[in-house]
This record gives sequence, structure tokens and C-alpha cells, in this order.
Amino acid sequence: ERALAWTRDRCTEGTDLNPPDDQRSRQQKDGDWETVVKMTLIARDLMVGNDHLGNAGFGEEALGRNAILGGFQGQRQWTDHSPNGDFTEAILNSSFDWDGVRAPYVFATENDSLNGASMLLGYLLTNTPQVFADVRTYWSPDAVKRVTGHTLDGRAAGGVIHLINSGSCALDATGQMERDGEPAMKPHWEIDEEDVRRCLEATTWYPSVTGYFRGGGYSSQFVTRGGMPATMCRINIVHGVGPVLQLAHGWTVDLPPEVHRVLDERTNPTWPTHWFVPDVTGEGAFRDVYSVMASWGANHCAMSYGHIGRDLLSLASLLRIPVSMHNVSPEQVFRPSAWTALGTADPEGADFRACATFGPLYGRR
Repeated sequence: ERALAWTRDRCTEGTDLNPPDDQRSRQQKDGDWETVVKMTLIARDLMVGNDHLGNAGFGEEALGRNAILGGFQGQRQWTDHSPNGDFTEAILNSSFDWDGVRAPYVFATENDSLNGASMLLGYLLTNTPQVFADVRTYWSPDAVKRVTGHTLDGRAAGGVIHLINSGSCALDATGQMERDGEPAMKPHWEIDEEDVRRCLEATTWYPSVTGYFRGGGYSSQFVTRGGMPATMCRINIVHGVGPVLQLAHGWTVDLPPEVHRVLDERTNPTWPTHWFVPDVTGEGAFRDVYSVMASWGANHCAMSYGHIGRDLLSLASLLRIPVSMHNVSPEQVFRPSAWTALGTADPEGADFRACATFGPLYGRR
């Protein structure tokens, strides 16, 4: 009851954008709020346990799974019949809920365990909440000019990548928290009630699009503030190789509200948007913004606050995970000195050879 009361008080419901014949009744929507809050409590209890379950006679369930990572697959087995997991995923990934400020629960969506693992690496390296996003669309300067009349400039002059997904994105990613006057995502111990208020007020919860989610639910919607340094990353499984990491340093950027509206309506205006521009080098996968998206191994990415590529590279080498693309400057790359025995002229190739030669840190070779 306390969780539901907090949700009704702090989470703003948006206008139902479904066609009138596809809209759920007010009674159904009120029931959806109750269900998604219960789903959140259940998912949390599955991860970390709940002493109240022990008091009710469920001793084993009270222990939870001691999980450092969770996830949910809704489409379509669940969402055709029940409210979607968007609220659950967003709240768990955030640094706060009805219990106040707390550490995030890393929680992926769409049964994408690889993106969940990518989120986990980002969280363990930064102690900040993570973003699960679709790498949805590359908007070139010409395309933006054609459909909006606007000329992209500044960091966005070479085009932007639309990162967007209906659910598993921390509300901290609104960018409403600040450090030294700039938008930021903070470790939970630096967050105060004013930070929480600003994030919640910047978020609207729209009734879910029933074309995707026939069982109802609510999706968070906000636009991440521009000017935040960010790192996209993704672990892919490559046949014959195993896990392979890719990452891209870049920045969130602001677009004029009307430009955002036009572009956002080309996909889904009820979901959170992050306009992302990678740092390009003019070479290889980072020749330009389009090349970064074209080289990405899946339609999902994890996004972390800050430029953490050098830490990801070092961690990947310890785990024997080769890195197929990155834009970390050479002087910031640190790998074990033994890597040089596998070649120095081609560090990327040497990384693949070293990881194969030394074998996984855990498990059988």
C-alpha cells in the first residue's frame, strides 16, 4: 500500500495516445498501476529476498537469489495478457523508490542477458545507474534537415543516434541531477531528495501502446539532457570466438523541442529518448556517426554515465574478452604486458590473440 501510494503521488500519468478504440478503461488503468507496483516488489524480492516472506512461512523465498543482475521477458508471452514490465524495469534500475534513495538493482529487459551483463559491467565500474536502450535510428544532417527544416550543429553536426527503449532505463538518466552545474548521474550516496524530485518531475508515465503491449501497463517518457559524457557498450557472442565487447565514447546532446518531437514520432513518443553522438576519429568504425551504428553488433546497448572505456578495456582483458571496436585514445589503454608478446603493430588483433591464447579467466578453455 505504501509503494502504491508513493507511485500515485510521485509518478505523473500521461495522456493515453492510443486510438480511442484501443484505449483501456479507467478501471483497467487503475488496476494496471496496482499490478506493475506488485511486479516491482516481486522482482526485487526474487533478487535480494524479503524478511516478511520468512515471517509468512516462506523461509526459502525470503532469502532471495542474492542476485547482482536480473531481467524480464515480457513480449509476448506476458504482455499479451498482463501489464508490461516497463515500470518495474525503470524503477529497479533507478537509485530511488518508495523506500527512498538506495543502490540501483541492475535489471535488463527483452530477455537480453548480454545487454544485462553489459549493464552490470558499467554499474560495477561506476556505481551509477545504467541505461538499456535500443540503438534505434541514425539521423543524418540531411535527413533531419529534410523532415524538420533544422540544421544540426555543434556536437550533433555530423548526425545523431536515437537511443530509445520502452522500459529498462533508470530515471536518473533524465540528466536532472547535476555536478558542478552540469547534468550528471551520481552514485546513490551522493543523491538527495531534490535530485529525486527533479527526476520524477521530468518523467511522464504514458499508458503503454497497446499495439505493442495488449495487456496494458505504463512506459516512462523523458528526454535525457544534453551535455553528459556517456559510454555505449555491448557484449556480443561471436561463433567460434565467444564473448566480444564493443564500446563507444560520446555525448548526449539537446535538440530543439520541435525537432525532437518530429523525430520522436517516427518511432514512439511514449518512451525515454537519449540523443547520442559518438566521438568520431575519421577512421574505421569511428569514421563518422553512421559508421558507429553500422558497426554495432545488435540493436541494444548499455549506456553508462562518463567516459569509462579505458576501465572497460582493462576489465575485458582480465576476463579474456576481446574488444572489437572502441574509440579510447591509445595512451589511455592499459592491458597486461603479456599482450605485447602477441603483437604490437595491431593492438586490436593482439587483443583477440591474447584472449584466445590465455583462455577465459573462469570456466574451461
